[in-house]
Amino acid sequence: MENNNECGWSTSSQLMQEYHDSEWGVPIHDDQKLFEFLSLEGFQAGLSWSIILNKREHFRVAFDDFDWRVVAEYSSSKELELQQNEKIIRNKLKIKAAIGNAKAFCKIISEFGSFNSYIWQFVNHKPIVNQFNSLNEIPALTPIAESMSKDLKKRGFKFVGPTICYAFMQATGMVNDHVISCKRHKEVQNEYKETI
Repeated sequence: MENNNECGWSTSSQLMQEYHDSEWGVPIHDDQKLFEFLSLEGFQAGLSWSIILNKREHFRVAFDDFDWRVVAEYSSSKELELQQNEKIIRNKLKIKAAIGNAKAFCKIISEFGSFNSYIWQFVNHKPIVNQFNSLNEIPALTPIAESMSKDLKKRGFKFVGPTICYAFMQATGMVNDHVISCKRHKEVQNEYKETI
């Protein structure tokens, strides 16, 4: 069992604690928030989530609050500007991927009506509630994350490997991976029930 009735990773900083207590695992159905998490998880590749959280507000400013319609229209000069922005992760490939992913995001919305309708189909439009006793039990990826990754890549998305997809699923509440001793495990389920 985890100490302090919480998921152990959340205690590394005040920001991580707040993120754990108010966001992680809460089902998200808003396309703009889904695009934000998909983008941030891509930027996280090879880095720690705490680095991304610390830069999150700067990312929001730099990427027009993750409005995918605006990001999809970014010019090459805007791309260069982002590469020179010291307040975000200045990885050329990740920046290029975020812009390309916004274009692919638009195509999915044209086809499915919303990105939400498309992405939640992978879990049959209902969160998967796991029953893990410790962080060691939580997988880095699952078959569902692998099929999501494969389909996103087929649709032109980049930086959407199965591990990134599973982290995205955890962040957006498609799976509830709070350990069962964590108070948020039950709270997240109750919050979901109140929205349906």
